[in-house]
Amino acid sequence: MIRVLLLLTVAGGFSMAETITFSKSATGKLPSQWIETMTHEGGPPRWEVIADVSAPSKPNVLAQLSQGSTGGRFPLAIYQGAEFKNGILSVKFKTVSGGVDQAAGIVWRYTDPGNYYIVRANALEDNVVLYKVEKGERLALAPQGSPSKTYGVKHRIPKLTWSTLSVKVAGELFTVSFDGEELFKVQDSTFTAAGKVGLWTKADSVTYFDNFEILQGSTRK
Repeated sequence: MIRVLLLLTVAGGFSMAETITFSKSATGKLPSQWIETMTHEGGPPRWEVIADVSAPSKPNVLAQLSQGSTGGRFPLAIYQGAEFKNGILSVKFKTVSGGVDQAAGIVWRYTDPGNYYIVRANALEDNVVLYKVEKGERLALAPQGSPSKTYGVKHRIPKLTWSTLSVKVAGELFTVSFDGEELFKVQDSTFTAAGKVGLWTKADSVTYFDNFEILQGSTRK
């Protein structure tokens, strides 16, 4: 695993920018400073570094390879090298296969497998949704300005193609973008403390990840 660290000036203060790639990581296992876990049950997750000739940072990516078909099964790869409260998170991902789901997500303010925020893109549903997972229950959070039961936003998510999912976190306001296009904002105050960050899939999704970027610091709303 390669970590590129930079100090940046953000809103008058210093912030740490970290880009994590897997180009030098040993294949066949998790890279250092990562752990795998899962929300709910349905067969263990299997996260490991594999080679992929299309990798944004060649030659390797981090992949979730298990294919349990339970719909409420959420494999997680949690990064232990940072505590994150506010800033910007971004990852490049490619959905590879999955009959139940083809999903990729970013996790933040994670305390345990039952409590965290998650934004995910789904290539079977062609949508992007932000959730909170609280005491093990996953609840979709409606975009600002939409009815309370609105389920994210519709957006084409190409299969077998590298795309970029990102979220800007500023206190209780979360701004979601896909391939550089802002899609929606969500406001929620369930989890306010700093926590771990990580990556997420669902059910039988086989998904590849690369270039996980963590920009620490307060961001303007």
